[in-house]
Amino acid sequence: MSERLTTQFRRLLAEPGLRVVPGVADALFARLVAEAGFPIVYMSGAGTTAVRLGAPDIGLLSMTEMADNAGRIVDASGLPLVADADNGYGGPLNVRRTIRAFEKAGAAAVHIEDQAFPKRCGHMDGKLLIEQAEMVAKIKAAVDARLDPDFTVIARTDAIAVEGFDRAVERANAYREAGADIIFVEAPGEAHLADVIAKVAGPHLYNMASSGKTPFLKTSEIEALGFKIAIYPNWAMFGAIRAARQVLRHLKDTGDIAAIRGDVVGFRDFFDLLGMQDMRKLDALYASKEAGRLGY
Repeated sequence: MSERLTTQFRRLLAEPGLRVVPGVADALFARLVAEAGFPIVYMSGAGTTAVRLGAPDIGLLSMTEMADNAGRIVDASGLPLVADADNGYGGPLNVRRTIRAFEKAGAAAVHIEDQAFPKRCGHMDGKLLIEQAEMVAKIKAAVDARLDPDFTVIARTDAIAVEGFDRAVERANAYREAGADIIFVEAPGEAHLADVIAKVAGPHLYNMASSGKTPFLKTSEIEALGFKIAIYPNWAMFGAIRAARQVLRHLKDTGDIAAIRGDVVGFRDFFDLLGMQDMRKLDALYASKEAGRLGY
């Protein structure tokens, strides 16, 4: 029997060293993360909102939309998934349903934050927080709701930007005591990174977002500080956006797409990334005749 992805995630965290986890927004980029050899993938809420709505991350997607996307990423990558579950989409009873939905979708872990509605991307201004006691109740509900004991609950606090660092420490420790497996203190400045490790019970997650509110450290530096997992939410998407703009600008300006054929992936490379060779094997296994077989 193959190892469950939840158990695989726990095993990877138990091994020495930092776990580096690229972020994706869809199944295509999830395949790229697996192809690159990363053992874990992260689903970004901001990225998911971008590809599904073309909108900013201000809490517009529902729980079911997020869980559906998580399932597609797991199916495409075959990797343990850490998923953004926003603020759990309501109170403790909503959180119970959220955990069950993401667990059913195949996620190995979710993080839930202590923001109130309307929520914001963690690196935006204008965030509002729920009371600490309410978040503690939500963490307890999350832990109790899981059917698989290896499903990992990550508690995120956005308190630094709203209440200051000391209150973020207080909140984070309360969430850990409530049963959270990993603590995610959002957007600590460079002066507070060591204090996160020293003052908050771990293990800890480092969010390498692109805003600059979290320092742009090397993975070796993040590991040396004592963080156990580092997520890189939308960096692959940012690279793709720049490349897509260049292709579209070239097409608009020149009308000569052949001139950049060597700068983009080829037809076969694209379909092979999407699992074409596996599909061809299955097609050959089940096809009743040679005609009509999948091929290039």
